[in-house]
Amino acid sequence: MAHTVIIGAGLAGMPLALELRKTLGRKEKITVVSPADHFQFVPSNPWIAVGWRERPKTTTPLAPPLKKRGIDLKVDSLAAIDPDAQTVTLRGGETLNYDYLAITTGPKLAFEEIPGLGPENGHSQSICTLDHSEHCRDKYEQLLAAPGPIVIGAAQGASCFGPAYEFAFILDRDLRKRGLRHQVPITFVTSEPYIGHLGLGGVGDSRGLLEHELRQRDIRWICNAKTDRLESGKVFVSEHDDQGEVRRQHEIDAVFSMILPAFKGVDPVAAIAELCNPRGFVKIDEFQRNPTWPNIYASGVCVAIPPVEQTPVATGAPKTGYMIESMNTAIAENIKLDLAGEQPEARATWNALCLADMGNTGAAFLAMPQMPPRNVTWTKKGKWVHWAKSAFEWYFLRKMRKGVAEPAYERAMLRMLGIRRLRAERRKEAA
Repeated sequence: MAHTVIIGAGLAGMPLALELRKTLGRKEKITVVSPADHFQFVPSNPWIAVGWRERPKTTTPLAPPLKKRGIDLKVDSLAAIDPDAQTVTLRGGETLNYDYLAITTGPKLAFEEIPGLGPENGHSQSICTLDHSEHCRDKYEQLLAAPGPIVIGAAQGASCFGPAYEFAFILDRDLRKRGLRHQVPITFVTSEPYIGHLGLGGVGDSRGLLEHELRQRDIRWICNAKTDRLESGKVFVSEHDDQGEVRRQHEIDAVFSMILPAFKGVDPVAAIAELCNPRGFVKIDEFQRNPTWPNIYASGVCVAIPPVEQTPVATGAPKTGYMIESMNTAIAENIKLDLAGEQPEARATWNALCLADMGNTGAAFLAMPQMPPRNVTWTKKGKWVHWAKSAFEWYFLRKMRKGVAEPAYERAMLRMLGIRRLRAERRKEAA
């Protein structure tokens, strides 16, 4: 009986555990290590931060679905990995031996790289975790009581820009509903070279679409922006030109700010130099395996992916849920092949799909594959995207609660997009 240990139970780890059980059957042992006893649907965080969702609606306990599938759960944090001894040590003192290790830890949030950044020791908010989003909501309620200028954006080195755009649009929508938008000037600050770059070099006409939406909402923006520091009520930004030279300095008044940080690998993983790149992300080959230790796999945000292109201010490449699903499928298939004494052959599709909510409408972005040149680039806007994301939130959480393994993004999301697009086209023809 082979033992597979999965470190992390988020958008990568929990679906991977279910996928492995489905692929390997009941004869193999699987253990999930998670610092939390629940799964949380991270894409709901922008809604949490403005009070449109509550914690119980976006979380589900890990134990029942894992127990149902015969998967062990250790509610503890990772302390160390010994790849040569094939062991992981938990902070509670327990040591687990493994035949295969899957690292799905997600990122470490690098707030410390910018003075004053972050909710714990700084002057900005975050929507990267559920706790941060709830803290952000508390600060947002203070803003509602005393309106003033705000800054939303993503710092240099950030790789997940979609949530920053979502939060800006959702905040705008909520303020308008409350009749307070005229009292809250919004500035969008991003390390992207242009609006809609998204860490992907643009997807379709993402630039035109998102610039239009920002103008429509009277949201000012600064691109090629390096966030230098934050002080109470102030955000200091250096705007760069296309050659990376400082064009001008901005001192922006902000009674409230939410700036997404750069990501790094978590400390116990980053501590193993041969396993990771300099930022602590796990190096993998085309089969999701680490080149030095082929029985170590990785999926999700913790994976090392090079930027799509060099930009004047550093940006990273996003790892979307659609991409993560394909990573998980490749890992499960390759472990199955290795157990059978065969060579790995399964590869992730590396396609990027993003649904961005805008409060009362939304935008869908599809890049296949993520790295140019691409076979498909597709950008569409419509109220159906807003409802599609809500429907998918319900669907994915139901899948986790039931312990169901299936490639949700590829089979469900693209089908949903196709059906809604077809219906829209038929309504247009009928009109």
